[in-house]
Amino acid sequence: MASHRRPKQPSRTRVTVLTTVAAAAVALSAQAANAAPSAKPNKDEVKTKVDDLYQQAEKATEKYNGAKEKQDKLEKEISALQDKVARGQEDLNQLRDGIGTMASAQYRTGSIDPSVQLFLSSNPDDFLDKASTLDQLSGQQVEALKKIQKKQRELAQERQEASDKLKDLASTRTELGKKKKEVQGKLAEAQKLLLTLTAQERAALQEEQNRASRASERAALDTSTGSAGASVGTASGRAASAYAAAQSRIGSPYVYGASGPSSFDCSGLTSWAFAQAGMSIPRTSEAQANAGTRIYSQSDLKVGDLVIFYGDQHHVGFYAGNGQVLHAPRTGTVVRYESINNMPFQFGVRI
Repeated sequence: MASHRRPKQPSRTRVTVLTTVAAAAVALSAQAANAAPSAKPNKDEVKTKVDDLYQQAEKATEKYNGAKEKQDKLEKEISALQDKVARGQEDLNQLRDGIGTMASAQYRTGSIDPSVQLFLSSNPDDFLDKASTLDQLSGQQVEALKKIQKKQRELAQERQEASDKLKDLASTRTELGKKKKEVQGKLAEAQKLLLTLTAQERAALQEEQNRASRASERAALDTSTGSAGASVGTASGRAASAYAAAQSRIGSPYVYGASGPSSFDCSGLTSWAFAQAGMSIPRTSEAQANAGTRIYSQSDLKVGDLVIFYGDQHHVGFYAGNGQVLHAPRTGTVVRYESINNMPFQFGVRI
């Protein structure tokens, strides 16, 4: 006779778990079905985000420029110190040779001074500190030992100074690397955003910039031809020469950290231009903000004055007259004219 077994019933716990999982799956499916697709940012939104990233990149660029300038200065100072130490060591060796020659002469006559003998095997600093021993030396020997003592102290100080600067240089190089990565990161993020636009949208953005640049150029040129803003004048002879040098680089690409002659960042353009006029000004926009007399009213600006933008002074250009500036704006642009009102003006600087 065949046996009939009842099928095993699922436990109450298992039924509860399965029911919960099923309910969650249904809820998630409903949410996915009802959720609207994420909206793609439009051209203007992308432009706003990209402009903000470029501004952040420029801030980092000026910090990078400051670290680079400090690195270059430290390297020159260290090189000069090392040369000085090397020359000082040669002088010290000659002084020691002189004392050695003096001792040799005394040895040959059998009358080597015990004091000189002591010096030759010990530190002259310790030796000279014992005033009683000076009576045992001739005036010539005392003078030679004092020179050696002074030279040794100078060398110790110079070596310590070089050592401190080397540590500072290592720290500066680390900071430089960090700022470089920060700039590159911001630029890469901006480029990624731009690639979300269609080719037509990117072309439209570029054309907007080109139209604004052409309008600014016409306005700036009106100043030089006298049809508008003829009373502006030029800040000084050197400012005029620097401004002319900057004008000669119109169309050159913006490259962070570049200071000419074929590419520039903002402070790279202004410092290069003044160098062409035979004048050295600081490399960074923040330092250039303190390089001359400040002009707080736009109406008092003259062609060739530096103009400083943003509260942290991270951007600089030349005043071009008629409410326009000539500058290297940011990555993706070239040296060009632009309205002074496109950025938060802080003050002008008359060099």
